[in-house]
Amino acid sequence: MLTQNVELTMLDGSARNTSEFAGKLVLVVNVASRCGLSPQYETLEELQKKYQDRGFTVLGVPSGTFKQELKDDEAINEYCSTTWGVTFPMTQKTDVNGRNRHELYKHLTKAKDSRGLAGPVMWNFEKFLVTPSGKIMRFRPTTRPDAPEIIEAIEANLPS
Repeated sequence: MLTQNVELTMLDGSARNTSEFAGKLVLVVNVASRCGLSPQYETLEELQKKYQDRGFTVLGVPSGTFKQELKDDEAINEYCSTTWGVTFPMTQKTDVNGRNRHELYKHLTKAKDSRGLAGPVMWNFEKFLVTPSGKIMRFRPTTRPDAPEIIEAIEANLPS
C-alpha cells in the first residue's frame, strides 16, 4: 500500500511520496495536539527511537478532522518538537475522513481492526501498521502505542 505513488506534503513544506517507505515497517497515526490522547506522542517517539535502525518509522498525520489540532503546520511542528521531542516524520495537517480525505487514508480505512470493522477513522491517534509486504493492521485510538499487540506486530514484521 505504501508502495503506491501517493504524494505527501510534510510539516516543513517538503514533498515526499509514500513509495519512499517501500520495504519499511510504518506506523501511520493521525495525531492531534489538543486531544486527551496526545500523551501518546511520547510513546510513539520511544518506538521511533527503539526501532528506527531496524527499518521502522512512525508517520504522524496531524488531522483537523476532529477539531483538536492547532491552526497551522508551524504551530503543530513547534508543539510536537518542544513538548514531546518528536523526531519522526509528520505530514501537514490533513483530513482523514469525509469528502476531502487524503488519498493515503482512502487506502488505510479499508483495513479492518481486530473486530473486523473497517471504515472511517473513529478518533485521533488511530494507528495503521503497514508491513513491508503491504499488509495493514489497524489499531483503534485508545490502544496505546506500546500495547502488547502492537509491539508483537512491530517485532514480527521488522524488515531487518
